[in-house]
Amino acid sequence: MEVIEDGTAVAAVATGDGRRTRWAEHRRRRREELVTAALRAITAKGAGVGMDEVAAAAGTSKTVLYRHFADKEDLYLAVAERVNARILRELAQAVDSASDPRSGLVAIIGAYVRLVEADPEVYRFVVSHPFLERPLTTDPVQRISGTIAAETARTITAHLRVGGARGASADVLAHGIIAMIRTAADRWISTPDRVSADTLVSDLTQLAWGGLQAVLTPEEVQ
Repeated sequence: MEVIEDGTAVAAVATGDGRRTRWAEHRRRRREELVTAALRAITAKGAGVGMDEVAAAAGTSKTVLYRHFADKEDLYLAVAERVNARILRELAQAVDSASDPRSGLVAIIGAYVRLVEADPEVYRFVVSHPFLERPLTTDPVQRISGTIAAETARTITAHLRVGGARGASADVLAHGIIAMIRTAADRWISTPDRVSADTLVSDLTQLAWGGLQAVLTPEEVQ
């Protein structure tokens, strides 16, 4: 048997290449386990969780955490990547089940709001990153916002084409809508006497869709 870093026993394999492959797979799995533990710690302790609390949730030490993550930003980015993957997966499923552009917009707003509601501390951890002690070198929130905006633009453009209008403004307006949704969700989740998620989704949909209908009216076919 071969003992790996944190005391985990891994069976040795015959060749050097095999050992390297086994080691890489072990490290990948261990990182995933530690990210899962970090999410548990965030949910239990709040967005301001520390490395000691993450280590405790993982049943290990900070020393082991730093063997698998270069620094706190590396751990933060791994957690954010897991959350982003979930958002994209649920967003795609919601939009695929929509029967028309408006229901697609409802699906986008609903997926975002309900993910915020499901675990507000994890949301705060990713969006506000109080875990970190210095500015991020890369911001995963901007990437996920861009992806959601692109999906929203596709939904808006589909509506425009059905109505005979050009979709030149769709991308810009989609990013504006996503900024509105994110700002509203930030405010909503921090309000003690907030309305239900269903009410917020309905209100945001009415606001976004009504605005789109007012701004993007079909042009006369020449």
